[in-house]
Amino acid sequence: MRDNGLRAKGKRKFKHTTDSNHSLPIAPNLVNQQFEVTEANKIWVGDITYIQTLEGWSYMATVIDLYSRKVVGWSYSDRMTSALVCDALDAAARLRHPQLGLIFHSDRGSQYASQVFRRRLWRYRITQSMSAKGNCYDNAVAESFFATLKKELVCGEVYRKRAEAREAIFEYVEVFYNRRRMHSLIDYMTPDEYESCASKQCVA
Repeated sequence: MRDNGLRAKGKRKFKHTTDSNHSLPIAPNLVNQQFEVTEANKIWVGDITYIQTLEGWSYMATVIDLYSRKVVGWSYSDRMTSALVCDALDAAARLRHPQLGLIFHSDRGSQYASQVFRRRLWRYRITQSMSAKGNCYDNAVAESFFATLKKELVCGEVYRKRAEAREAIFEYVEVFYNRRRMHSLIDYMTPDEYESCASKQCVA
């Protein structure tokens, strides 16, 4: 690696993003680690992660369709509030136009349990589901996406400004991840290819 000018990307320090110590309502776990879905827009999963910049911490929320593992909505902010997750859900709704029967699954974080987010779900006729307390495996797909994002994009990078980090994330999600990155769980296709193939009924 040294001879070829390569270096490994190491892990950055951990920052906690889930505050489940609250008295807000908790939704039942309707997913129960059943992550294989046969149709789009049946189960979406969401989560929040942190991005470090020289301007300070910033935060990213995502909405992923379990069917294709496509990031159908995301948002980025310097504040980890309910508005962050609402913005990601709004982006997904604009793209996908959800119908009755869709489930949205997340951890028990206060942002997802907030009244404003629950009202947003009600507006879109989406049923809420939440992980069991302290069980990260219940939201493994969302967690896995962030692990991939950190490994392939963020780790080892120094973002001077939040806007710089946001631009890098946009390129990763919208240009690379959804359109070019293959996944073994979806027949080594990209999320966009898998959904396109399904619409043409060429997925076994």
